[in-house]
Amino acid sequence: MAANHNGIAIPTVDLAPFFLDDDEGGVARARATEAVREACRSSGFFRVVNHGVPRELMARALELQASFFALPDEEKAKVRAAEGTTPPFPAGHARQPTQSVDKNELLLVLHPELWLDLYPAEPAGFREALVEWHAKLTELGLLVQEILNESMGLPPGFLAEYNDDRTFDFISARHCYPATQEENFGARPHQDVSCISFVLQDGVGGLEVLGPEGEWGPVEPVEDSIVVNIGDVVQVLTNGKFRSVMHRVVRKPEAHRYSLIFFLNVHGDKWVEPLPQFASDVGEPPRYRGFKYGDYLQLRARYTKSYQLSMPVDVLDITHYAI
Repeated sequence: MAANHNGIAIPTVDLAPFFLDDDEGGVARARATEAVREACRSSGFFRVVNHGVPRELMARALELQASFFALPDEEKAKVRAAEGTTPPFPAGHARQPTQSVDKNELLLVLHPELWLDLYPAEPAGFREALVEWHAKLTELGLLVQEILNESMGLPPGFLAEYNDDRTFDFISARHCYPATQEENFGARPHQDVSCISFVLQDGVGGLEVLGPEGEWGPVEPVEDSIVVNIGDVVQVLTNGKFRSVMHRVVRKPEAHRYSLIFFLNVHGDKWVEPLPQFASDVGEPPRYRGFKYGDYLQLRARYTKSYQLSMPVDVLDITHYAI
């Protein structure tokens, strides 16, 4: 089933069949896989339900996140990497600079087994909720990666072997401030640098996707669902067949918006380029030159840190590697 907003179809994919044995869920799994394939070719976005992430955890994580962002700035600033350690990209609490068109603050945490010091001690229970969220979203991410593997027509287990290191996955908890009469961006139009992204947004909403005719359509909150979108890595691997779609967050007056995002990434040393199945094997030239994923992450991170964020289109994206 798809929800249409201004011509943009955001299908809902029921993952329940993937938790059944082959005899019970075979036909339904094939139907869900086809829905994912069509979504990745068109909008790049879909919702998942019956995904295995407890409803109680989703509610608790959002509630504790709001409590964290309500803490004084000096308390939030304590969330940073231990002295002498260097995370692969900027992590901890950060507030967008005043000149940014993105009016938000965020908490970025990496794999808990390696970077537990980046998980806040306050409010009580938030660290545990984030650790559990990371574990559950890793499980969900690997399941969706399996579905994606089949929808791409790749050999069984290809993506699992290609992407077998979880140390570059991370969580981004975000708080967008209420809109004013002058501006309303919570996050400028952008594409995700990830392999696959998972978004849990509260009831405020605000996520919008760019449609094929240049129109923006809302991705409304749907209870118990998680929004999934493919990122730049999958777009490059499929030589543009699957789409990493531009999206943004638009803030609403008098409303604080909270969201939890999980990014399933490839390891920084992984080489990313169009796979032969989507290029030379089908007689098409590659649309992107290859790159090391960590270099792209650092390029985006350095650019994000240094630019003067005066225009909502002022962002570097995967077209940097386009041929």
